Amino acid sequence: MFETAELGQKISKKDYKKQLPELRAGLLQAQFALSKTNTPVIIIISGIDGAGRGDVVNALNEWLDTRGLETTALDSLTDEERERPYYWRFWRQLPARGRIGIFFGGWYVDPILRRAYQKIEEENFDDVLIHLRRFETMLVEDGALILKFWLHLSKEEQSKRLKKLEKDPNTKRTVSKRDWKHVKLHQNFVKTGEAAIRHTDSGEAPWILVEATDWRYRDLTVACTVLDALRKHLVVPEIPKKSVTPTIIDQSTSLDSNLTILDTVDLSQQLDNKKYRKALENYQGKLHRLAWAAYQKKCSTVIVFEGWDAAGKGGAIRRMTQAMDARLYQVISTAAPTDEERAHHYLWRFWRHIPRAGRVTIYDRSWYGRVLVERVEGFAQEKEWQRAYLEINEFEEQLAKHNNIVIKFWVHLAKDEQLARFEERKKISYKKHKITEEDWRNREKWEDYTIAVNEMIARTSTDFAPWTLIAGNDKRFARVQMIKTVCKRLEAVL
Repeated sequence: MFETAELGQKISKKDYKKQLPELRAGLLQAQFALSKTNTPVIIIISGIDGAGRGDVVNALNEWLDTRGLETTALDSLTDEERERPYYWRFWRQLPARGRIGIFFGGWYVDPILRRAYQKIEEENFDDVLIHLRRFETMLVEDGALILKFWLHLSKEEQSKRLKKLEKDPNTKRTVSKRDWKHVKLHQNFVKTGEAAIRHTDSGEAPWILVEATDWRYRDLTVACTVLDALRKHLVVPEIPKKSVTPTIIDQSTSLDSNLTILDTVDLSQQLDNKKYRKALENYQGKLHRLAWAAYQKKCSTVIVFEGWDAAGKGGAIRRMTQAMDARLYQVISTAAPTDEERAHHYLWRFWRHIPRAGRVTIYDRSWYGRVLVERVEGFAQEKEWQRAYLEINEFEEQLAKHNNIVIKFWVHLAKDEQLARFEERKKISYKKHKITEEDWRNREKWEDYTIAVNEMIARTSTDFAPWTLIAGNDKRFARVQMIKTVCKRLEAVL
């Protein structure tokens, strides 16, 4: 889930200074408009220790009018709070209508800390998250606007930041043994944070992942997201644009940046024909044995293929199914929903094909159409595709808990390579049927789809159903990598 928050996003000092005046003016104007409404705004700043939560809160306090703002840091329970129901401490700190409340971690601090320290079981943690989501839903239904930010650092960056603070005599005292303990527990905090985000992320109260390596990028991303959310929620006139205003993209790159998770894919990777034949034969043989072993242990597998048009999904599926006994698998090609399917929840048609114990279902495109083509083409309303991330995560979690291995591929390729394949399909008789007008229309929205893919991976790459990004410029390399990945996942479980 946090791959999109480890891309090395940065913003230069020059661009930061250029954008800040207009941003601050926009925030104050939006805050003034908010004060005339019945909408309370709740901003939760959470994330990895050392990511700069305090600095972000300080920046918001500087850029907003503090007369309409309250900042709350909830530490350990006080005696007064222990004598009352747990949520009392949150209710008494909620902002009034027309005001903004900023919370350090908010109601997520205690459960995330306890789970990371393994002081509560997973089942109890899940119950806590269910109650938190109900609490937020109740607030939203009463008119509140909730924004939740997770500031992320890699373990290496977290450790580097603490060492830098220790070297400076002025900041050395701010680093404690507890901070270093949390570095050791970094993976626990990441896994716990992922679970919290996954269970409580919704269109009504979304989480926004923010890469915190560069403080300028971090602060501007948070502030721009707040401004964009206020403008969407309220009637706020736009400020005349004298400089470049950051473009907000929920959950991923919130500034006007071209860097996405897809940019981390090395498209130059390739295999010559000799190595390809040898590797393909090896992994197909291994997959054949593992598929039967999974059948014997009643371990089911769900494989999802997503990717650009002409990325080579069909060819990869054929090489994969060649390796398995036809009695063990089924391939489901997802097209536009039928009238019967439209009459049900969009996940209904996918539930129908979940494999029996020990068998394999391969989806050639899948439920991710809701947050890709339906989002980009406007077939789903924003509220529909926003809440789909949570619905998809819950769906995949149910599969995983019922002994299904969930494997998801995004096959990436360069835009120029896609064009070359489109042109090739037009010339070859047995490939002409593969190229349609819809493919060309989709290509025109390449940037929109890139944004949607980035957000999809950020919000649905989980520990039980991670995304695997495949370099697809070389079809031979891509095919081998996908079969190899399936083998590794099966081996890890079996």
